[in-house]
Amino acid sequence: MNHLSTSVIGSVARRTVHDTQFSLTARTRASHAFTDTIGCIVSGVAEAPVVMARQALSAPAGGPCAVIGGGGAPAGHAALINATAAHAQDYDDTFGPLSGHASAVLVPALLGVAGLVSTSGMRLTEAYLIGLEAQALFGRGLNPGHYAAGWHATSTVGAIGASIGTAWLLGLDEEGMTRAASLAVSMASGLKGQFGTPAKPLHAGLAARNAVEAALLAATGLTGRPDIIEHAMGLEKVCAGKGEKWAQIMMSPGAPHSIESIGLTPKRYPCCAATHDTLDRLLDLRTLHGFDAADVERVDIALDAVAMDNLSYMEPVNGMQARFSMTYCAAVTLLQGVPRLSDFTQEAVEEPARRRLLSLIHPHLCGAEESAVPRHRVTVRLKDGRTLRSGRTAEASPPARTFNENDRRDKYLDCCSRHLDRSDADTLYERLLTLEKQPDLAFIACAFGKAR
Repeated sequence: MNHLSTSVIGSVARRTVHDTQFSLTARTRASHAFTDTIGCIVSGVAEAPVVMARQALSAPAGGPCAVIGGGGAPAGHAALINATAAHAQDYDDTFGPLSGHASAVLVPALLGVAGLVSTSGMRLTEAYLIGLEAQALFGRGLNPGHYAAGWHATSTVGAIGASIGTAWLLGLDEEGMTRAASLAVSMASGLKGQFGTPAKPLHAGLAARNAVEAALLAATGLTGRPDIIEHAMGLEKVCAGKGEKWAQIMMSPGAPHSIESIGLTPKRYPCCAATHDTLDRLLDLRTLHGFDAADVERVDIALDAVAMDNLSYMEPVNGMQARFSMTYCAAVTLLQGVPRLSDFTQEAVEEPARRRLLSLIHPHLCGAEESAVPRHRVTVRLKDGRTLRSGRTAEASPPARTFNENDRRDKYLDCCSRHLDRSDADTLYERLLTLEKQPDLAFIACAFGKAR
């Protein structure tokens, strides 16, 4: 095992499998992540890419694993469909080291494996925390270079890290987890150029499927190079991986778990995370100065290069593009305040009042003269001559974005309101909040079958 443990993948496998004494805080936050993600899966059930994936890959008696909207599928296909649903509205949580969406990949992948083996809520929680820590460690070494080069890290790093969790849930040892992650490296793909198209949520689906199937293949003994990340023709070199030094990552303290020290960021708005800081600033200005959309003459938004690349749709023509449009998301915020799921329908995007505002909103790349001032700077010029400014130096830290119980429940119910009866939604919510006490996961499969 020495040649495995000295590789990057082997080191991550060894570290995660031996750091399983999770604190109450870590376990509680994992249950919150499951609750948020299951809500997003339910909310995505009727989205076009999910319907299409279900048509292609599931059938009423198509497999042992539950699929959102009813029916079943083989484990990998179920993971693909459910993860596509989790990410379909871009409402799922984000994770800093991953530079992407952790739970939208992890939760469906683990549920796919759970359809094959007898699994309790406690073991599922532990597998989630193992997979999340692996995503954090791989992400720290590969990002920000990998993400900045155009790779959708949700689909690449997300799958590799999740394969550690799926392999552990299948009962594989450290060597088996290493095999699974090595295979997942060869499966990893997904380009940010697909943002604003149905392929973007499919990336999460492909990542979850890859994590499941890499673990299943590893269970048979199939393997690849344990050093395929740092190899001369490996992921780090070929796919622009550039982050912290691997030796420093592996020597860093293993406790507290990254879900405590870094934290997940649940989304308040169902649109690209690159819009959120700006929307926060606009909401603050509206509250402080009491203006509305009719008072606005011009809005200038200075964004960093990554945000500008992600938000490429200045005049979106559908809801998917609107989620990756700074102009549209800002227009919604000026008109009504917090963007909601209903703001990203075809009808909402075509509404004349929103279309008229697009020409008043001007995102631009931070120039040299702005490099010393807060990024994601917002300047609002009003018709009465006032100029209002707000900015921040970095994304809000996890404590500032942490949801309280009311926030979590409100978002969850908003996600479920059109797709589950209220009594079914309430029952699912209460059981997810006590996930570790659940002897099995049949209640999730039951809820997936009722969602429409």
